[in-house]
Amino acid sequence: MGSPIDPDFQRPLWLQASCCGNVLWAYNLRHLDLLEAYVQAKLRERGELAPGAPMSLVERLPTWLKAAKNRAEILRTIKRLRSTVPTAG
Repeated sequence: MGSPIDPDFQRPLWLQASCCGNVLWAYNLRHLDLLEAYVQAKLRERGELAPGAPMSLVERLPTWLKAAKNRAEILRTIKRLRSTVPTAG
C-alpha cells in the first residue's frame, strides 16, 4: 500500500505520472475522481471512515498532494492521466 504498484498482481499501475517532484497515482478512475474532488475542494473535509479504520483515505494522502500550492499542477496531471484511459464506444 502507498506505492504505484498493484497490491494483488505486484505490477506497476497504469495511472501514474510525475507530479510536483513525486509520483501521482491512482488504482482506477474512481480513485482518480476521489483525488480530483479532494484537491479541487475549497473546503476539505475529513471524509467518512470505513468500519474499523483508524483514519480516512484523505487523511493518509501525502502532504505534497494536500498542499494548496500544488493544486494547479496536480489537477493538470489528473487531467492528463484521465486522457490516457480509453473510452468505451
